[in-house]
Amino acid sequence: MPPAVEQLLRELHATLKLRKRSEDVAQLIQDLYAARGTSLDPATEAALAKATEQSLRRLWHGYTSMLEGFAQPVGAKRQLACAARLFTSVPDLPDGVADDPAQIEAVIRRAGQEIRRAYGHNDFGRDRLDRAGRAEAGLGELSKRQYNKRFRLLCRMEAKLARLVHEQHRYEVTITGKGAFAHALPYELFAADPDTAAFVAYVTARGYMRSVFTNGRQRQVYDEVAAALFGRLRAHPERTCWYAIAHVHPTAEVLERLSDEELNQLLARWTRFLREVAGLLEDAWERCPLERDTMIVRRGNDSSTWNQAAQAWNTARAHWLALLTELGRMDVLDRICPGKVPRLMAADVAYWHRRSGGGLHPDTYVWAELPLPWEVLRGEEECPRSLVEAVCARHGVDPVAGAWTAPRPTAEAVAFSRTPELVHGVAVADPLMASALRSAGIFSGKGKRAAAQEWL
Repeated sequence: MPPAVEQLLRELHATLKLRKRSEDVAQLIQDLYAARGTSLDPATEAALAKATEQSLRRLWHGYTSMLEGFAQPVGAKRQLACAARLFTSVPDLPDGVADDPAQIEAVIRRAGQEIRRAYGHNDFGRDRLDRAGRAEAGLGELSKRQYNKRFRLLCRMEAKLARLVHEQHRYEVTITGKGAFAHALPYELFAADPDTAAFVAYVTARGYMRSVFTNGRQRQVYDEVAAALFGRLRAHPERTCWYAIAHVHPTAEVLERLSDEELNQLLARWTRFLREVAGLLEDAWERCPLERDTMIVRRGNDSSTWNQAAQAWNTARAHWLALLTELGRMDVLDRICPGKVPRLMAADVAYWHRRSGGGLHPDTYVWAELPLPWEVLRGEEECPRSLVEAVCARHGVDPVAGAWTAPRPTAEAVAFSRTPELVHGVAVADPLMASALRSAGIFSGKGKRAAAQEWL
């Protein structure tokens, strides 16, 4: 493989964990085909040309105000550096250790042995050693102040470890909710076929798009560029890596090309993920129960965590249903058919819906009557397909077309639309103006900065 081609493939693979604009990913795809000397069909050439007109490389300012990555959990680098200064058993550690919970825990346990502290014993009044205890443990030369300093550090490191694990879980949930399992694709599988890599990278970029403040539908993932790239896969099915495609686009046309082993592997992964997301939903619910009948945000609701988990749940559930259907195991739904989970809606958006002649989505009424999904997965509540169908009928919802008891209908390709510059969800035409508005606190619901107000 020529070095230029491999470099472009690695750049495309890197976008699976970033938040690049779909126009810029399309530019990389166009460069990849040019580097390989690939002759494109007219449909693909026209679609890519339309998308790349708005790539940063071709815009006069070459700038976007949007972050091109997901918020990453902050590791324990600072705490580990402090531990290395205070504990002789903790050497200077490489940076990678700061993001690895298992290695951080090992450091805490090893350092705790120096001051005879057991892991998890964090009570400052009960678990510390007094003077006699320190002498008996062979720590007589360590002053009370130095002992307390080390004890407090290990307590804080355990708290930091718990936060890091939670934030890593939340990051995984967020990125999977947006782009399914694309971020988990190994490079070898992704790059085995350039057409496969192009489709996966572009669809993932479209999936990573941020939500827009609107009273209508959000932008659809599957557009004319994705359709043109998928057409190339259809034209050469023998060289396409359909297993990689199934990670992001689980249509019947894709899944029918997978072996039973591949289907079962994906089904097991999505089942595990559903259970993980259910736990995150339950935690958010237990902290502050939601108003199920309306799903409008109230004071105390953790809307960010809930909405990220809800999106991940619905993505995982859609893949799970598609895989069950392809495996001919829809009988599973006769026993267990957990429902969809709606996102929380801001009160101003709900008011906008009502003012424009809309109202609550019918799915909200179905959700409100069904058992909570984490209770269903644990077997505490029964939710068979017959119950979901009965509740859907009561509220005039088609359980099949609405994806309550069947996979999502195959999406029709929509026209390509450029990625908007967003300021707290509100679309702004110019990225420089978007940066100024964001600095001023516009659309944030908070007070605007005086200096920025004068500038504006």
